[in-house]
Parts: sequence; structure tokens; C-alpha cells
Amino acid sequence: MGKTILVTGATGFVGSHLVDALLVSNPNDQIVATKRYHLSNRQHSKHFENRVTWVDCNLLDPIATEKMMDAVAPDCIFHCAAESFVSPSWNHPMQYMNMNYGSTVNLLESLRRVQSSAPIHIPGSGEEYGDISELDLPINQNTLLNPVNPYAVTKIAQDLISYVYHRSYGLNVIRTRAFNHEGPRRENVFGISSYAWQIARIENGIQNPVIETGDIDDRRNFTDVRDMVKAYQLAVEKCVPGELYLVGSNSEDHIFSFREVLEKLISFSNVQEINHKQVTKFTRPTQVPFLIADVSKFTAISGWKPQISMDQMLHDILDYWRIRVKSEML
Repeated sequence: MGKTILVTGATGFVGSHLVDALLVSNPNDQIVATKRYHLSNRQHSKHFENRVTWVDCNLLDPIATEKMMDAVAPDCIFHCAAESFVSPSWNHPMQYMNMNYGSTVNLLESLRRVQSSAPIHIPGSGEEYGDISELDLPINQNTLLNPVNPYAVTKIAQDLISYVYHRSYGLNVIRTRAFNHEGPRRENVFGISSYAWQIARIENGIQNPVIETGDIDDRRNFTDVRDMVKAYQLAVEKCVPGELYLVGSNSEDHIFSFREVLEKLISFSNVQEINHKQVTKFTRPTQVPFLIADVSKFTAISGWKPQISMDQMLHDILDYWRIRVKSEML
């Protein structure tokens, strides 16, 4: 009999790609996915709607979470449910803390109560490192945290309470900090998806050939989300509980500024002379100039290596938005 794998946030960007990967790699296991009754946007999960077992649960409610965990009794948990868009966190700091920290505590408490040995993957973010000097690159496990937005603070809280539950109660917590990962299905409020969405609108004549952006000179190491979810699967299999692992593509052909990424996307368009301009509404109060990681600890223990090139990722994002913009025009 196969295992029961619980995925929270399965209707979201990362969660839906993770379910895709699990259905291929774990065909004999039962995949259980959480949703919030009628509140979850299911557009990214329609294609596997009947291939997983859905469970209604608001993870912010400790009683609901406890009952859900009792009913599912998972052998493995991927905790993908989160508030992940940085910009609104300045205006909704408690909402972000409640979701990213509070839901994690509810899950961990449920596991502690039943003395579960199930591994639970807690995906952190490179944003936790915040305003890092170029002299301090690449970021590693010992780099000091210097968060500059509320989202990052909530992810630090999530990570550290998970570590506390590992040390205090022996829970099988797998800790990672993922650096920028992009791909199809990310909503158009995020930088690269916003650029691709606007290009698709320009190609269809519903937007002037000017892309509106925030600050575009921050540099990142980018990974395709489809590679990232495979890294998460390997993390649960290979990583030592309680230890911290940084995950991301650190080869030179995956390190770019947002300006360079935008120019690549523009070059893929069939419209000539698309321009771009920075606008106030997309410019954050504080910037994170560099998020470039040393991921050698994770790659050494897991053998993980990204397979999808930067250009392929960007083509796939642009094609996703071309299809979606067309469908929304009908």
C-alpha cells in the first residue's frame, strides 16, 4: 500500500506544480490536497481535479487543522500554503504573519500532539536575507538575516518556529530557503509574470507598447518552478531534519537582473519596439538588491541539478500568458 502525501496550498503556483510532479513520481501514493471550501482559486488545479483527494480546511483554524490531520494521517507533508506576494505585506502584516507563521504552528501542533514521525517540508525564502551587500555574496547558511519587508519577517518566523518544534519535540522538519523560482501559472502581480502578461496584451492590441515595472535592477538567481518542486521532493528524501538548506540555480546562466530578464522577454515578442518605464505603484518601499545563493550544501546531499534553461522558462511563461490573455478576450 502506498503512502499518503499531504500538500497544503495545492491550488497555488508552487503547490499545483508540486502535485503535477508527485502524480508522475509517486503513482502508487495517495495525494491529499487542501482547499478552503469555495474560497480557493482552482484554475491551476483543474487538470488534476479528479486525481487527488481534496480536503476542506482553513489552516488558520487550529481545530479545523487538527481534525484534518487526524482524518488524513499523512506519511509526508509539503506545506506550500502561504501568502507569497511581497508587495501587499506592508499593508497587511498581520494577515501575512497569521498565514505564514500561524498556519505552520497549527500543522506542527497537530503533528506534535499525535507524536507523528512524518517529514514536513517548510519552504522558506531567499527574501529572508534582505538587504545584503554585494561583498557578502554568495549567500550561505551562515549569512546574517536582514529582512526589509514584512513578508520576509513572517518567513523567518515560520522557519524558526519549525526549528523549535524539531529541537523541542523531535518533529521531522525539513527546512529549505528557496531563491527566486518562476514559471507558468504565477499570477501577473509578480514581476516576470507581469512583464509577460503585458507583452501578451501588447501583442493583442489591448495595451500600448509600454511595459510598466517597479525597480528592475535587482539581481537574482532564477530557477524554474518545475525544477524547484523536484528539489523539494529530494529535500524530503535526502536532507537531515532540522538542518537548513538553500535551494536555487547558482550557475551564471541563471543569474540576471530583472532588467535583463525583461529585455529577454521583449526580444521574444513578435511586436517591434516595446518600451518600458518604472512607475510608482509597482515600486516597493525597500529593495533587495542581491539574492544570489551558494546552494552547494543542498546539491551535495541531494544530487539535484536544474534541467530547464532560463530561456525555456521565459518562453513558457510568455506562452502561458499568450494563451490566458486570448482566452480572457473571448
